[in-house]
Amino acid sequence: MYDPTVARLTYRALLGRRRAAILFVLPVLLVAISVAVRAFAGADDGVASGVLGGFAIATMVPLIGVIAGTGAIGPEIDDGSIVYLLAKPVKRPTIIFTKLIVAIAVTMLFSALPTFVAGLILNGNGGQIAVAYTIAALVASIAYSALFLLLGTVSRHAVVFGLVYALVWEALFGSLVPGARTLSVQQWSLSVAEKVAGDGLVTSDVGLPLATFLLVGVTAVATWYAGQKLRALKLAGEE
Repeated sequence: MYDPTVARLTYRALLGRRRAAILFVLPVLLVAISVAVRAFAGADDGVASGVLGGFAIATMVPLIGVIAGTGAIGPEIDDGSIVYLLAKPVKRPTIIFTKLIVAIAVTMLFSALPTFVAGLILNGNGGQIAVAYTIAALVASIAYSALFLLLGTVSRHAVVFGLVYALVWEALFGSLVPGARTLSVQQWSLSVAEKVAGDGLVTSDVGLPLATFLLVGVTAVATWYAGQKLRALKLAGEE
């Protein structure tokens, strides 16, 4: 189910000079904000939770997920180079699964690690804040990668749709409209963080059992459907 050649090509595409520069911007900004907040406000659980929840989980993780998830396959479909990969003796679900693993790894690297570092800067992991939000980032990275990889297989405007979801649905509606929070990856991941922190500093509107079911279900369905869409692509000469 995992192909090293496909993985190598995908890593090369995602971590090229231009895309890697974009990926570094948000983590660097998060760390810079954390340093500034710690200098002015000192160590405080509430402040740390506000920065990590409001910026890291609500903004940084989904945006990096958009870049990594859509970038794992979208450009290849857009420029037609996907045909060279599909012509090789590799099963198409294997291609999708491999690209998903790469997208998850890249999203985790550029979101979960900076979240942990920022948490330590802000509060030295007081109340397990750093660990809780890092786990939320790890969990969210999986679901976002699957969702945005699917977008990359079904639309030539995957980045636009991904940004609309990340910035409008997750950051705006997911924060302001109670009913929308149930369908928010952000809230699902915060449910896991709430369980880890266990002190009321991290809260979610979705219960842990439902959040776990939705995280697993959305990831599985998105991955399966992306495989089906890729399987439906026809090469020249195929019937």
